[in-house]
Amino acid sequence: MRSVGLFAGIGGFELGLQRAGIDIELLCEYWDPAAAVLKSRFDADVVGDIRDLVALPEVDVVTAGFPCTDLSQVGRTAGIDGNESGLVREAFRLIEKTPPRWVVLENVPNMLSLGGGAAMSFIAEWFEERGWNWAYRTVDSQHFGLRQRRRRVFLVASRSEDPRGVLFADDAGAPVPRASHAAYGFSWTEGNRGVGWGDGVTPTLKGGSKLGIASPPAVWRLGVDAGQAIARPSVCTGERLQGFRAGWTDIGAKDGVRWKMVGNAVSVPVASWIGRGLASPRDVVDVDRRTLAAGERWTAAAASMGGAREAWALSERPLALPARSTLAALIDKYGGVPLSYGASNGFYTRLQASSLRVREDFLVALAEHVRLVGAR
Repeated sequence: MRSVGLFAGIGGFELGLQRAGIDIELLCEYWDPAAAVLKSRFDADVVGDIRDLVALPEVDVVTAGFPCTDLSQVGRTAGIDGNESGLVREAFRLIEKTPPRWVVLENVPNMLSLGGGAAMSFIAEWFEERGWNWAYRTVDSQHFGLRQRRRRVFLVASRSEDPRGVLFADDAGAPVPRASHAAYGFSWTEGNRGVGWGDGVTPTLKGGSKLGIASPPAVWRLGVDAGQAIARPSVCTGERLQGFRAGWTDIGAKDGVRWKMVGNAVSVPVASWIGRGLASPRDVVDVDRRTLAAGERWTAAAASMGGAREAWALSERPLALPARSTLAALIDKYGGVPLSYGASNGFYTRLQASSLRVREDFLVALAEHVRLVGAR
């Protein structure tokens, strides 16, 4: 099988598909730093602006992790008609001209609810009007052996195949929570309305600002000396949290740019799971399903076969892959630095002024961290 990657970023989709035995024919990425990573990591042609791409080669798979800027809760929320997220229309233009066997889209779960789910409605109707079957599912990267909570919607469509056999063939159900962990992730940029707390995982890695100002999460490590226990992971740790090898984006760019590339990427193990399903679709799991009426609120998982829509009662945990390392061990191995005084004190101040409820021992550790790094 051969594939084309549109909005390819640093190649999370492509690396995962390669691991599933799918060859990469062409990559399209507008942002120069990310395109440079693709050129250094893949033996495939790399082109720039999708709007300048006339046609696609005949391949089996086209992937498109199209921009989430206008769909994200922390983005512009302009919706599917925004200047960036609306570029999915360019992908559709190319797909309609040279239809592959499979199309795979990826974006944030907010696309299911923003503006009444207008983005999902637009995508579903585009495929249905042209006779394609589709299925989508919200999945969380932390269940694929990664120490990052990252919920994303993946949609698979085909004119000739049943996409449910790709996304709906596995379901491990809800996990059993552990009583305690060696490390906890949180978003130090928050503190007013949320904390982004993660038990043994980081919150979702974000792309940061267009100016390359990094905003990686922080991690509280139990049993580590005060002043060192609350740390900001290195970029290499961030790459591992996405399933890349450490140093994947190390081609000379500044850390802020590298964090933006890593935060925008598709988690590699999730893409690999999808790739295996594309190569060999399987029977679907036996779960509750019901008719999904036109205009009804989009559910976490749904499908359309021959234009008949159904909602599926699937979890966000298709697999239950164990992580090879704890979050604390990842930082020990791949690096991290104590969270700065400005970042930690700002977060602590916002927490104190808010009504958010957090662990008392974390507040004590955070206050001590602020005191020690402020004295340096």
